[in-house]
Amino acid sequence: MKTDALQNIATRAQAELRDNILPYWTAHAPSANHDGFVGEINHAGEVNPATHRGMLLTSRILWTYAAAHRRWPDGGYLEMADRAYRDLETSFLDRDHGGYFWAIAADGQPLDPRKQTYGQSFAVYALSEYHRATGEQEALDRAIDVFRQLQAHARDRENGGFFELFSADWQRLELSRAAVMAVGAGSKTQNSHLHVMESFTNLLRVWPDPELKREQAELVGIMLERVLDWKTGHLGLVFVDAWDVVSDGVSYGHDIEAAWLMVEAAEILGDPALVARAREASVVIARATLAEGVDTGGALIYEGGPEGPTKLTRVWWPQAEAVVGFLQAWQVSGEAQYLNAAVRLWTFIEEHFVDAEQGGWFNAIAPDGSVMAENKLDLWTCPYHSGRTCMEVADRLG
Repeated sequence: MKTDALQNIATRAQAELRDNILPYWTAHAPSANHDGFVGEINHAGEVNPATHRGMLLTSRILWTYAAAHRRWPDGGYLEMADRAYRDLETSFLDRDHGGYFWAIAADGQPLDPRKQTYGQSFAVYALSEYHRATGEQEALDRAIDVFRQLQAHARDRENGGFFELFSADWQRLELSRAAVMAVGAGSKTQNSHLHVMESFTNLLRVWPDPELKREQAELVGIMLERVLDWKTGHLGLVFVDAWDVVSDGVSYGHDIEAAWLMVEAAEILGDPALVARAREASVVIARATLAEGVDTGGALIYEGGPEGPTKLTRVWWPQAEAVVGFLQAWQVSGEAQYLNAAVRLWTFIEEHFVDAEQGGWFNAIAPDGSVMAENKLDLWTCPYHSGRTCMEVADRLG
């Protein structure tokens, strides 16, 4: 593919972010009733004022607009980043025990004060990005404090990695009570470790602490050698303490997301051998994802198992992450099939996920190609995956 064609895709990605995604969220996400955000917008654009709100959404909005402000400081994105930072600190911060509540009720009272390792990781990710964008020292101090809370309470000192779920005062809870991950007989998830690793990468950019570096090196090693199955090119989903896998499901979106996040995590450490191993893994994962998880239209299938795909729905966030994962594999290997897969998928997003009438992206596309009636904003549905992909495409191809 010629350079001008790649530049054209980079330009389109940046325009999608600045002309559609960010304006949509700026216009619709802020609450008229308080200095935070609404908790739910359905597929028709209707706001549900009675639903609960989660720290995950606020953290992801904070990361997205802080990252946008860092790139385009005159773009008007700081106001949304500031709003998200205030919301995280005033609505979700546990001032008694540290860390952040998982969810609050519509009236602002804590609804689920438990500490999910997954959620705490996004607080670290967002707070460190806000510090990168603004120099706000309090945000960095808070990110460091959450890192230390995770180290003190969630870290598995015997087997490595992190446990999933804790009470408000950081007492470990049985996973049958988990509100986020379906873990079955397991005690750890790939998903949480992927995002803890991601958050440590961002924190290291502004706080190159020796302990943090050691933890990151261990996490990357766990992801590469315990979570990734090099024979299949898939990542396990659920594990027991000692890292034996206890699930046979495949999340194609998490696989291909890990393909590039592991490279990023290794590169921040500067260990050439670790970087080489992570880059090799990115191609192994992309090869399996392309062979098994991409449908005839170029989109990413949602889930699979040992025998192949099991859930054919195309959901917004795996499409976004797959574009970056395939670009990563192409940049490492030089193999055109991965670039072609990324470009084809980006085109699929433009044609099927971008909502040309109301703005933003649709949540999901059914196997028959119809738009599904899923929320456009809720605790899980956010501008982080789509926004970050646009930034990555612009950076990698521009």
